[in-house]
Amino acid sequence: MNQRFYSLDVFRGATVALMILVNNPGSWSYLYPPLAHASWHGCTPTDLVFPFFLFAVGNAMAFVMPRLEAAGTNVFLKKVFKRSILIFAIGLFLNWCPFVKWSDSGLVFRHWTDPNNPESGVRILGVLQRIALCYLFASLIIYFFKIRGAYVISVIILLGYWMLTMLLGTPGDPYSLSGYFGTNIDKAILGAAHMYKGEGVAFDPEGLTSTLPAIVQVIFGYMVGHYIQQKGKTHEMLSGLFVIGSVLVFTGFVWDMAFPINKKIWTSSYVLYTTGLGTMVLSVLIYLIEFKEAKGAWSRFFDVFGKNALFVFALSGFLVKVLPLFRWIDHVNEQGKPVYTSPLNWFYEHVCSPLLAFTNNPKNGSFLYAVCLLAVYWLIARWMDKKKIYIKV
Repeated sequence: MNQRFYSLDVFRGATVALMILVNNPGSWSYLYPPLAHASWHGCTPTDLVFPFFLFAVGNAMAFVMPRLEAAGTNVFLKKVFKRSILIFAIGLFLNWCPFVKWSDSGLVFRHWTDPNNPESGVRILGVLQRIALCYLFASLIIYFFKIRGAYVISVIILLGYWMLTMLLGTPGDPYSLSGYFGTNIDKAILGAAHMYKGEGVAFDPEGLTSTLPAIVQVIFGYMVGHYIQQKGKTHEMLSGLFVIGSVLVFTGFVWDMAFPINKKIWTSSYVLYTTGLGTMVLSVLIYLIEFKEAKGAWSRFFDVFGKNALFVFALSGFLVKVLPLFRWIDHVNEQGKPVYTSPLNWFYEHVCSPLLAFTNNPKNGSFLYAVCLLAVYWLIARWMDKKKIYIKV
């Protein structure tokens, strides 16, 4: 049964919109709790965004895979590897760009590894890189092992990852930042210079080992998409979807007692919990859009993001890196040294923050800035949609 599900486009677009919103605050010091990641264990609404996107990748794969299977193995492998390499390369490009940075002496080249600090360099992994790896391995597993084999492999991965984390981690504290076993593997393969340092140490939340359970997120998304296709737009499909989501959420909560829900090491309980929530959210959207036809401005708003999802997300990462190259003196500090600003920083400091200063809550100005950027990217996506410009990777 080959039916069009507009709700899947809206789900994907809403996920991209939320990714842009949470990734672009005016200041990382001023965030509302729901718009910040959990410090370690736990899950906030922001921690749902990335797994929801991987889940959406799997949903879309379910509608594309029959055509790839019909085209033959050679065509399948060529397309999947080409797409994966391209997405990974775009992510690596965004990590390195704009290849220069400001220093006291002016613009200097950003070396792959800083010659003055061998512990600092260009990060290899990231969001797009994880998407590429998960898409690649999920596609291969589903194509060659079919849906039943993919289910068995998924169970093995989730249970195996739990065992590895528990047995190879620091005894008594295997699920902590310092005790997580995957960090040493990432250091050995990637090098500390090319890892994320946002936790104050070399630790990559999109590391190689934690990518293993993330692959299952895409496989589960495929299974849900396959189920939707098989059942069609029926109440049986809708109720089954909600039950599946509820069971996954419950199972994730139960597993959390032994293997804590944690995005940064992408625990197996986190995979089940977020997949369950994604399935339930999708079932609600299907009910509203496909059954009640409650479409309108709200669905069209998200839909345009979904039509150019990877491009818009990549653009949002590109602009925030390139625009700071254009800077000027904002003021001179008490020591008589110039303090520079750039277009986005100026907009936050001189427009968004003062505009809501009367609220006496700097989080409002930071949130307004994020909303304004989201609006700009929506206008770009809307223009592209009107011009029928769809950039596919």
